[in-house]
Amino acid sequence: MASARHFPLDRIVGPFADLLLTTDLPQLPHERRAEVVQFVQRRAEGVPSFTRFGVTMIGLLYRALMLMPFGSRATMLLMTWPVPVLGEYPRLVRSLGYAYIWERWPDTLPDGTPA
Repeated sequence: MASARHFPLDRIVGPFADLLLTTDLPQLPHERRAEVVQFVQRRAEGVPSFTRFGVTMIGLLYRALMLMPFGSRATMLLMTWPVPVLGEYPRLVRSLGYAYIWERWPDTLPDGTPA
């Protein structure tokens, strides 16, 4: 059975994950952050179809917001609000990113500084 071709999420999830991790963990080295962003992108690509649809739609909303003037600031503000459904996207990206960081580099400090 041939699988359906999926819309690539890397251009949607990647920039958001990078912004989120830069905001949450400002001292995380660029190379580590890039590795974590790639991991989050791979995991987002692998979610089941219905969940993938939700991740794509909400991700597109955040991505469109990021592309607007002052969009990064607005996106960072929206990431902090407990908005139903929209708040789940930052939680998903954050949980994947944090799990990878502290599994891969367990001595990382809470601001992202390598120990």
